[in-house]
Amino acid sequence: MKIAYALCGSFCTHARSLAQLRLLAEENDVYPVLSEISASTDTRFGEASALRETVRTVTGHPHIATIREAEEVITRGGFDALVVCPCTGNTLAKVASGITDSVVTMCVKAQLRNRRPVVIGIATNDGLGANLFNIAMVLEKKNVYFVPFGQDDADRKPTSLICDFRRLPETLDAALRGHQLQPVLLE
Repeated sequence: MKIAYALCGSFCTHARSLAQLRLLAEENDVYPVLSEISASTDTRFGEASALRETVRTVTGHPHIATIREAEEVITRGGFDALVVCPCTGNTLAKVASGITDSVVTMCVKAQLRNRRPVVIGIATNDGLGANLFNIAMVLEKKNVYFVPFGQDDADRKPTSLICDFRRLPETLDAALRGHQLQPVLLE
């Protein structure tokens, strides 16, 4: 199977996402995509250069890095699915509104243009706040599927939502069959 796999800037979740990328790359041809922020920002969770090298080593492909490249590669690439994991609230809001001003949002637009699945693994601190409307909007989009998600720390971060990264493979499998893995909301 041919999969595009995008990572957005929820840096604290990159390790969990990379674990899933490794699993998918063992049995599939995976093309990495890094948001502009992920590809260029050093954080306490790691250096951007290390992330770029990791995704290249794991997949055997350099990351898709520009809007132009995303449009060309994804539109013509015949990808079975696009995974956006982690998907930040910022990227989700743009997807909900049809805004295509980043490499990841262009990948989503191109994949949906091809009427192929987009799997979203959300990780946002404002999922039950400013982004709740956007989650609802994207949940209704055809060919978009969510990795089951829930509150990650309801006491200290009551509006924060995060997907269960371990459920990505089964979500992808369901998406390829045209189904949303249920339940989508976790306790």
